[in-house]
Amino acid sequence: MKPDTNLTEWIIEQRRYLHTHPELSHQEKETKTYITSQLHGLGIETYSITGKDVIGIIKGDHPGKTVAIRSDMDALPILEETGLPFSSVNNGVMHACGHDGHMSILLGIARLLVSNKSAIHGTIHLLFQHAEEEVPGGAVEIVGANGLNNIEAIFGYHLWQPLKSGLIGVRQGPTMAGADRFIIRIFGKGGHGSMPEETIDPTLVISQIITQLHTIVSRSIKAIDQAVISIGELHSGTSYNVIPDTAFASGTVRYFNKDTSLLIEKRIEDIIAGVCKSFGATYELDYIHGDPPVLNDKALTAFIQKTAISLFGEEKVVEIDPILGSEDFSYYSHEIPASFTFIGVGKEDTPYGHHHPKFDIDEDMLPVGVELFTTGVLNYLRGGNEDEN
Repeated sequence: MKPDTNLTEWIIEQRRYLHTHPELSHQEKETKTYITSQLHGLGIETYSITGKDVIGIIKGDHPGKTVAIRSDMDALPILEETGLPFSSVNNGVMHACGHDGHMSILLGIARLLVSNKSAIHGTIHLLFQHAEEEVPGGAVEIVGANGLNNIEAIFGYHLWQPLKSGLIGVRQGPTMAGADRFIIRIFGKGGHGSMPEETIDPTLVISQIITQLHTIVSRSIKAIDQAVISIGELHSGTSYNVIPDTAFASGTVRYFNKDTSLLIEKRIEDIIAGVCKSFGATYELDYIHGDPPVLNDKALTAFIQKTAISLFGEEKVVEIDPILGSEDFSYYSHEIPASFTFIGVGKEDTPYGHHHPKFDIDEDMLPVGVELFTTGVLNYLRGGNEDEN
């Protein structure tokens, strides 16, 4: 179901308005109000699970399954540098990940669906989710509040700059990584830089720890199990000739298998404990398990892939490699059949990646997203997935 020119222009208008008025995670009050008003204007009833999300319900003229399509709503704490005429008016807050486009796609889907209820066999929930960028975020809150009750399958998507504009990226099984965070505090004994023998140098201790942490993936994890450990923060001392009492580091772990996450957590603690014992230092370790991996249901993803090929041609649909970025859509994928699809928006004249202050999207791909998921969901509800099971 292809958007016409008027609908395409409306979708782009929605994106530009939402881009101009971004809000941070768990603060999307005006965004929620705007989305709600647009849905009500289309005659769509809404409700909220957590008070921060908004969900529109479209009941078809025929009985059938209940499915959901999800868009995220939040922006990032980034000062925009795009120079666009519809740049953010909220200083230091920017839609630098494409969530403005995600919302406009789902609004376009809503407008198409509500005018074609005779083609709907079942019920469709349009889930505008808050706080994708934060941990804990909106998805875990919705799942924790039993927000998926009676929903039998869920579809999601991401406008994706690393993928060339015009392409649709699909993958079955583990698709985006789980993301954990760890914080290390080392307690030593400070002193004068000229007398290191009188100290327990926490800078030296944490340096040894960091070096050894980078052996975990190569020596403790099976080669077929992908994982990444990265240090993002390192602080120690305030003066060139003073050995400090403490040192601090924090980092991230990415993985596709929960057992890998648990093994890495244990190895991190083992390494810290061993190094600290050898130097006479003590430590604190906080290990925070974040969003789990996105697990794309095989049958549901095969169905979306087949739909995309039928709409856009086989040359426009590619199977992508696993992505080590994380997405809290993952919580839905661990509860019910779920499929998360990537819509390419990468262009040579817009080389800036997600979370960059000059990030922008290819607006020509917004109606593509609308067509893919409107057609896909309608066919799925009609039973078009039966040959995929």
